[in-house]
Amino acid sequence: MKLEAVHHIQVTYPLEVEEAILFFYNKVLGLKEITRTETNNSAGWYQLGNVELHVSREENVNNQASRRHICFQVDDLNAVAEHLKAHDVKILLGTPIPGCNRLFLRDPGGNRIEIAEFSKNSKD
Repeated sequence: MKLEAVHHIQVTYPLEVEEAILFFYNKVLGLKEITRTETNNSAGWYQLGNVELHVSREENVNNQASRRHICFQVDDLNAVAEHLKAHDVKILLGTPIPGCNRLFLRDPGGNRIEIAEFSKNSKD
């Protein structure tokens, strides 16, 4: 068996934050929206490199209780932090790790997101 790549990641949200979460991924994070297939619960699909992010409604979701997360790699964490602050996104600090500056946040659906800048000598 050989896994070739990650095709997509799915995050979920309760219906009452649908407008806010779609705005967040498209306008705040700047992900490119792509055409989605007709499904009962997906509100938006986005593309970043070769990976898709599917944003879907879920009843009785409690993402705030989970540590699972997506990690986006950036080349200027300070610029990203300032951008997020300008959009009133609450930044959560995480435990430092060698070779990586990072921050965490929660999207409007409660999904945890890590944003990391790796030092030039470290591996992803």
